[in-house]
Amino acid sequence: MSGDRRAWLLAGALCVLVLVLDQGAKALVEANLVPGEQVGVLGPLDLTLAHNRGIAFGLASGGGAALIALTVIALGFVGALFARDPSRPGMWVAVGLLAGGALGNLIDRIRADQVTDYIDLLSWPPFNLADVAITLGVAALALSYLGQAER
Repeated sequence: MSGDRRAWLLAGALCVLVLVLDQGAKALVEANLVPGEQVGVLGPLDLTLAHNRGIAFGLASGGGAALIALTVIALGFVGALFARDPSRPGMWVAVGLLAGGALGNLIDRIRADQVTDYIDLLSWPPFNLADVAITLGVAALALSYLGQAER
């Protein structure tokens, strides 16, 4: 199997894994908590049920169709970037995380016009696994390009 094909398969598998875990966690929280309820998990980590209509951490609330369009454009950009060099070290991880996270929140927006958040950590606004995947994906993308620039 070629390196490019392997990278696409790995990115796709990671994307699906993130998507399934994110949607599964959201379904469990929706089924077992009421909005605003907090359940202590470990130390400063709580589970809660919150909804937001914005982007990460509730920013740009009320974006609706514009946020859906922005997500689709961002996914297209990430896909095009990956298509240029799928064998770049770490790129499949970045793309899998970004795509899985973006699709997880996109599904929420299309289905309910809001995103389900459930991770409550200290003074941060509630967030979800999709947000974590997007954040880690951006970091992995930056590291992939910074690591290549140092060579």
